[in-house]
Amino acid sequence: MTRVTLDAANLATAMAHLAKIDADFARAIAEVGHPALREVPRGFNGLMRAIIGQQVSVHAARSIWLRLEEAVPSMAPAEFLALGDEQLRAVGLSGAKMRYGRSLATDIVEGRIDFVALDALDDESAIAMLTQAKGIGRWTAEIYLMFAHGRPDIMPGLDLGLVVAAQHLKKLRKRPDAKRLVKIAEQWRPWRSAAALLLWHYRRNMPDWSAREPKSQSASGKAAPKAPVRKKTATRTKAKTT
Repeated sequence: MTRVTLDAANLATAMAHLAKIDADFARAIAEVGHPALREVPRGFNGLMRAIIGQQVSVHAARSIWLRLEEAVPSMAPAEFLALGDEQLRAVGLSGAKMRYGRSLATDIVEGRIDFVALDALDDESAIAMLTQAKGIGRWTAEIYLMFAHGRPDIMPGLDLGLVVAAQHLKKLRKRPDAKRLVKIAEQWRPWRSAAALLLWHYRRNMPDWSAREPKSQSASGKAAPKAPVRKKTATRTKAKTT
């Protein structure tokens, strides 16, 4: 059976579907347009980017990643495992991230994480396979499957950006928790990944695991805000008081 992926053609189909079934999405699309697809490499490369990006700024993550690419140009798990502690510290990895990277690389080399087999699994089974590795939680696995494998129907309920965006788009009095967000998202099947892209786009807070900063973005990873247009007013000089 051919698996449907969220590619450029299907993204347009998904946006039309979401706008048809949800008036709030139709309004969001009218206001901000369609989101862009976000893609990361498959395999160790893509998941290692996620580990590096944990609890650091986008700018810092990119710097570490570029140094790691210099140290391991192939980004092959076996070559990563060949690096010693001092070499990994030199590129900027903390002790925890060294352990996470080695755990992931070992799971791949020993076959516990198999990216060929992963493509044949349903979403929950694929998440279970990925989260065997230390440092890969459910959120990381879900984002990886969306961005690297184009899985079309995932809603990362633990993502704070999505929670905030859903609250604003739906005009909810209280911020929804992960369980409620996933429940709200049921109506967006089978394009929940596209719904997540639109929510991130609506609030301009999409996760960014790319190695280099796009020219149109600021160092924070968010789109640089436009300078506000100020109305011209007559300049008044206040008298200095003593």
